[in-house]
Amino acid sequence: MFMGEFHHNIDDKARLVLPSKFRYELGETFVVTRGLEGCLFVYSKTEWENLVNKLKKLPFTKKDARAFLRFFLSGAAECTFDKQGRVAIPSPLASYANLKKECVVIGVNDRLEIWSLEAFDKFFSENEENMSDLAESLFDGMEV
Repeated sequence: MFMGEFHHNIDDKARLVLPSKFRYELGETFVVTRGLEGCLFVYSKTEWENLVNKLKKLPFTKKDARAFLRFFLSGAAECTFDKQGRVAIPSPLASYANLKKECVVIGVNDRLEIWSLEAFDKFFSENEENMSDLAESLFDGMEV
């Protein structure tokens, strides 16, 4: 399980260091793709295969399913780490997430998310006050 928040800079060649505990959990080869809310999602090969198997069940006859699959899968890239523990973020993905200098890498259960610092701060400040209400609506009737 991925968890935690880490701040790192991306270099001018779009290389980003990921924390060693994340590198270990991701394995040698992993997938980076467009995420939601303007971030990137990073999956281990095993989690990626699990997700793709679920996506295969979406009905291709539905316009929304086709649009989501195009968005999500067309940006996917198989990546590896260099000897310094950096991942080279493909240019279209770095551009999509507006990664220029300061980045935030967060663990979110089965995936990592890579955010520009500005986008993460904006997301966090816009949602911080609503977390109690969100938690109540998501967990209403569930035992936690």
